Amino acid sequence: MGLSQALISAMSGLKANQSALALVSSNVANAGTAGYVRKTTTQVAQSATGTGISVRVSAVQRELDVYVQRQLRVENSGASYATARSQFYNQLQSIYGQPGASNSFDTIFNNFTESVQALSGSPDDAATRSAVVSAAQLLTQQLNSMTKSIQGLRGSAELGISDAVSQANDAMQRIADLNVKLASTTSQDATAATMMDQRDAYIDKLSRLMDINVIPGNAGQVTIYTTSGVQLVSDKASRIDFSPQGTMNANTQWSSDPNVRQVGTLSLTTANGSTVDLIESKAIRSGSIAAFIQMRDEDLVQAQAQLDEIASVMARALSDKTTAGTAVTSSAQDGFTLDISGLSSGNKITISYTDSLTNTARTINLVRVDDPSALPLSNDFTADPKDKVFGIDFSAGMASVFSQIANAIGSTGMVASNPSGTTLQVLNDGPGNVVKVNALTKTETASSLAGGSSELPFFMDGTRLFTGAINGAGSQSTGFAGRITLNSALVSDPSKLVAFASGTAAGDSTRPDFIYEKLTGASLQFSPTTGIGATNAPFTGSITTYLRQVISVQGQNASAAASLKQGQDVVQAALQERFDDAAGVNIDEEMANLLQLQNAYAANARVMSVVKDMLDTLMQM
Repeated sequence: MGLSQALISAMSGLKANQSALALVSSNVANAGTAGYVRKTTTQVAQSATGTGISVRVSAVQRELDVYVQRQLRVENSGASYATARSQFYNQLQSIYGQPGASNSFDTIFNNFTESVQALSGSPDDAATRSAVVSAAQLLTQQLNSMTKSIQGLRGSAELGISDAVSQANDAMQRIADLNVKLASTTSQDATAATMMDQRDAYIDKLSRLMDINVIPGNAGQVTIYTTSGVQLVSDKASRIDFSPQGTMNANTQWSSDPNVRQVGTLSLTTANGSTVDLIESKAIRSGSIAAFIQMRDEDLVQAQAQLDEIASVMARALSDKTTAGTAVTSSAQDGFTLDISGLSSGNKITISYTDSLTNTARTINLVRVDDPSALPLSNDFTADPKDKVFGIDFSAGMASVFSQIANAIGSTGMVASNPSGTTLQVLNDGPGNVVKVNALTKTETASSLAGGSSELPFFMDGTRLFTGAINGAGSQSTGFAGRITLNSALVSDPSKLVAFASGTAAGDSTRPDFIYEKLTGASLQFSPTTGIGATNAPFTGSITTYLRQVISVQGQNASAAASLKQGQDVVQAALQERFDDAAGVNIDEEMANLLQLQNAYAANARVMSVVKDMLDTLMQM
């Protein structure tokens, strides 16, 4: 090897070692920096005519396990999703209170029923009557407060979505900007590796907000999609728009119809200008954004629906009065007549009949509706999975009402008519009696405290009767737990808890017994749309047992959310440890590398020194 070749080799070695020393220094300096990935150089020999004459740095290498990194991002999304839901459920549990505690929902309800039970034993005692009024007021206030708190949680979820969207937009723009910068760098450039660290930090941040799929591309660039396939980032960033709702109530819910929607939705605009509704398309399935959406639009809505169901069933159990029709025979037809006056919107007429061909008992419920825009009604109006529901528009007069009823039941073979006034007559199909009419009843809401029967409007919707009415805006039941009040007439005159007619004895326990039985013993059906019970097997039991079931279900949901969080935390921690083992900086290892590089640097410097001495000697000869 000539002196010039030796000098070139030594100089290239010094440069390569200098680059490696700079990376070791950077590794040590950033040993505690979050997101920093350990870096090394890849060196290759260069030769001329088959003889090695120099070395060069071909690439600055980031030492990481790409597979583990990909899995870690998946678990980041899952952990963020589980953590957010667990936090919301912890807050939701505090709203119900610790079972058995003095201020818990179940204790306040039990105190109310116990006060009614005491009234059954001492109906003439003024203090006992007042205790019922106080306990009932406390119960309604508790329902109002719980509704306000649940809607407050929904508002928090709405704000959580808004904040997460801002973070996502920032992360996507930063990733796109770094993609563009990386396209103009080379693999030998140490700044490229540093920019990749920065980009990974933003990708990790994005993965905690939503579930993503990162696809490597040319020139160190990446393209990011949601796992459902919606593109988020390439060399340009998509943008997510979200308009949060200021105040939440039970009626403000998400809908795919923008004219009906009352909460914010997520609209993504891609780089080419196309738009996607991320909620409608269910494009985001994990991460904190998905958790906020689920809590706002599903879990907390269901919790509110359960409270509304308790309030609604409790109110109607005490106020609904059922009247049976009178048996009648007309020629060869049998059936019943019934005066249908007195019905309020939401009240119903029930026809029970048997199809003798199949020996099947069937039920039709005809529901009074005063707002035609609410028609047609869904069978979900009642909890009975076997009935058929028809909404009857009462706004056009009684002639129209009877015509609608006749049309509604016409396909069964039964015949409906109006023999006089407000009387409805329903008869079987005549000769052959294929259809047997078993009963005709009406269920109306008691509007008076002294109507001559035990039923009474104990609970009110503010100052209105609660009838479960349906109109174009929805059901009166929605959000009723937030509006339920004790009838002010009972507050003014607690004696009406006993006196159901003029002349009722002060010691008559008829009405207190009725109230207590309806609250604790009556077997009632509860709507499966609340998440308790199934469509074909709705929950049936007393209000007390349903309340216990609600508390139990919410407790199980909270426990499941906490367990999911714990599981995700364990998996995430294990993957993070594996990733750090490969990508993290080991100071001892870096010091050992430093010694080797210093020795190599000294050897190359020595070669240059020897070459210099030899050249000096040659020049002096």
